[in-house]
Amino acid sequence: MAKSPGSPRRGSLSPEGILREIQINLLECKVCFEKFSTQQREHRPHNLSCGHVLCLECIKALSHPLLRKLECPFCRQLCSVDSTSHCQALSDLQELLLSQSPTSSAPPYRAKTGLGLAEGLTSTALHLCTAFGGWGTLINPTGIAVLGSSGTIVVVHDGEKSVTVFSPQGRRLHSFGRRGRASGEICFPVDVAVTPCGHVVVTDAGDKAVKVFTSRGNHVLTVNESLQMPWGVDTDSCGHILVSDVQAGMLSKIKVDYTRGITLDHQTAVTELQHPKAVACCRVTGNTAVMENLPNDTCQGHTRLRVFTKDFHLLCQTDSFSLTLQSTVRLNMSDVAFDRDGDVIVTDSNQGMIWSLGKLQSGPALTPLVGEHLIRPVGLVPLNNALVILDSGDHTVKIYSAKSDARPMV
Repeated sequence: MAKSPGSPRRGSLSPEGILREIQINLLECKVCFEKFSTQQREHRPHNLSCGHVLCLECIKALSHPLLRKLECPFCRQLCSVDSTSHCQALSDLQELLLSQSPTSSAPPYRAKTGLGLAEGLTSTALHLCTAFGGWGTLINPTGIAVLGSSGTIVVVHDGEKSVTVFSPQGRRLHSFGRRGRASGEICFPVDVAVTPCGHVVVTDAGDKAVKVFTSRGNHVLTVNESLQMPWGVDTDSCGHILVSDVQAGMLSKIKVDYTRGITLDHQTAVTELQHPKAVACCRVTGNTAVMENLPNDTCQGHTRLRVFTKDFHLLCQTDSFSLTLQSTVRLNMSDVAFDRDGDVIVTDSNQGMIWSLGKLQSGPALTPLVGEHLIRPVGLVPLNNALVILDSGDHTVKIYSAKSDARPMV
């Protein structure tokens, strides 16, 4: 059974972190993202028969007017409107928190000045200037990429069509990649990358393949030889595909003739990796970063970040435990990218943060970049003087810039 997108994460959290989890994951409707309210009847929390909770307004909006039934947006179970009931426990919890102290959904960190990013991102803190998507438009998104300097944004998610393309302003342009294993279809999308010439590359874990499309969604090529469970993907400045294989424990480099739709070369670049997932290639240096998920019974979410040279020799590495020693929070790195100066940036899905690690080969310099309005960031792409972040917590794309007058738009 599918989990609600706002299901709280387990693990050791500070009291502030627990309070933040409660505010974000329990006290708001995960369809409209409005805070539950005991004062407004339409926004009171109501239990569905499957156990998930929505506000009354969303229950009415999603239900059939005559049959008075709705499909739960989280587990797809058919529920009767007449069997819903007011969730008194959440209302009592909300009243208790409000009576104790003012609440805030912001985490205990804020972006600082002097962030060590490219010029334009260093002069001030990053502010949320645009947010778009949301449940229905994006469903459990997992990967994000940007089409060159145009700023066109590509997201893979669990919708009927797996790939959705947005304008830089957040307007949905088109979608493609129906669910399936046939040519041009995608079974289980995990990550997405865009080549310098504008082709869209998707890892399909369900079909154990890498699939290449034009920006309009026309199928170009499927690569499935020597792949067991392709996961993270990026491309280098020449358009070569770099893909991690979480099951085989390796990183592959695939050379493609996009005009003829054929594979020219498929070689193993790095072996003996432990559950490698996120991959990022620096267009400036040619270095490649790989995020490994290390098995550790005593440390949930233990990750290791390795950076390799253009020739795939190990340049440097760090892990979540070492980085945690430099801060007061426990990092859970979920994605990695390079800014245009070659600094390493990672998402922290535990704290809802974006961190810069600087030049990792000189030793990580842990600096928070973004610490507001994020729930569970799973992907990021630097774009000019901004960061484009994929937040699976509320199924949105969020763009942060260094402009001090930036104002959130949802």
